Amino acid sequence: MAIYRNPILPGFHPDPSICRVGRDFYLATSSFEYFPGVPLFHSRDLVHWQPIGHALTRPSQLNLDGVPSSGGIYAPTLRHFRGRFFMVTTHVNGGGNFYVTAKNARGPWSDPVRLDEGGIDPSIDFADGTAWYTRNGKGKDFDHPEIHQAPFDLKKGAIVGPVRPVWPGTGGIWPEGPHLYKMGATYYLLTAEGGTGYEHSIVVGRSASPSGPFEPCPFNPILTHRDSPRHPIQATGHADFVELDDGTTWAVLLGIRPTGGRHHHLGRETFLAPVTFTKDGWPRIGERGRVELRMRGPSLPRHPFPSPPVRDDFDARDLSPTWSMLRNPEPGSISLARRRGFLRLAGTAVTLDEVGAPAFVGRRQEHFRVACRAALEFEPRGHGEEAGLTVRANERFHYDLAVGLGREGRTATLRASTRAKTRNVARVTLRPGPLVLELRATEERYAFAVRTGQRRLPLGELPTRGLSAETVGAGGPNYFTGAFIGLYATGNGAASTASADFDWFDYEPGR
Repeated sequence: MAIYRNPILPGFHPDPSICRVGRDFYLATSSFEYFPGVPLFHSRDLVHWQPIGHALTRPSQLNLDGVPSSGGIYAPTLRHFRGRFFMVTTHVNGGGNFYVTAKNARGPWSDPVRLDEGGIDPSIDFADGTAWYTRNGKGKDFDHPEIHQAPFDLKKGAIVGPVRPVWPGTGGIWPEGPHLYKMGATYYLLTAEGGTGYEHSIVVGRSASPSGPFEPCPFNPILTHRDSPRHPIQATGHADFVELDDGTTWAVLLGIRPTGGRHHHLGRETFLAPVTFTKDGWPRIGERGRVELRMRGPSLPRHPFPSPPVRDDFDARDLSPTWSMLRNPEPGSISLARRRGFLRLAGTAVTLDEVGAPAFVGRRQEHFRVACRAALEFEPRGHGEEAGLTVRANERFHYDLAVGLGREGRTATLRASTRAKTRNVARVTLRPGPLVLELRATEERYAFAVRTGQRRLPLGELPTRGLSAETVGAGGPNYFTGAFIGLYATGNGAASTASADFDWFDYEPGR
């Protein structure tokens, strides 16, 4: 077995769920306020993954209007049964739990079928030709929900009977992300506890019946890094299992990689680890409950995919699955057709500071060290019209390299927005004509510059810590996502009269 590197999906790819169809593996992760919703990936060896699209691609499937950052779509579960894929998830701001189906993971996926509004992190699991619906739900208090369950009727596509509590977990806060598996004659109920931060963990119970009662594992948690504060991987939890033909079991799970102390800005990432079973049938994830950056992989033929190109020329008919938008974009604000070979952003009144849908197209920052460049043609006609490159955590925390109109003419401004307070770091005057916006990232710093003709004008550096979950979430709302590097345009309160045309965008990982 070859050595592989964790994470298998770096950057903001939390709450992974996996299913197997013959030789193929499919994986889904959370998407929160970003559209399209629920990114999907394909693999043949569990190590190399290729994005294949999203499950929620239409406004009729996913309405994100007014959804706050870190709201929207929570943890999905992805399953395949009798020739059909099921993806079940929670829209925490839009009606609760629902599922969609498809014959092909690449789509098209159906419109949502509503299930119920109780709890989060639903799962539909299949055993012996029957289906069971599990999620968390009301418990003894707010911090201690319980795992609830009901039979699921495949013909009706609906829950049958009441959703009742079946397991309180082991006493940790926030039992969530439940999955039910049948392995041999035993049913295992896998659950996350401890919240999704540094106390995160995975616990398991088992029963001879899918509806319990569930006996807790005597050495729970079966995965956690909370007692290893210096380990490079932290906050491990929210796992899902998949079985291989050789009898081995593997887990995908989320974790983080802090830098500069207990700060992480890339978001919660997807990791892979082996699952071993004790002689009396209890599972344990990783190497004695630990997941490492380098591990020995599964006995599957190695199947890498071609490396994604550094440059997106925006020559395709549609944006690649790498790109996301903020909430449901306004019609006409984002186009690949208005000017062939360019991504055209028509700035609306909405800014990056608002809980709205600005003209924004972004991709996850997947590497600590990366160089990004964007070729921009933009000649603002009025004050307030701007376009540029941003590194976004949410509407209260983002760094912008903004091209706009100042008293001295067209300018480029490096701006830092933190806790809804904005300061200008540096500003340079620009000549007319095309520009290249530049961003270079390391573990600790973001460095910004603009190139016009043969002139390269540095504008300064800002700390990655300022966009970390620990900074963004300190004393404020939950922060469940990670850094996005995006292209944007806005009229700052009015529709912009000048379009922003991006000719290409480079994403070049460093070493």
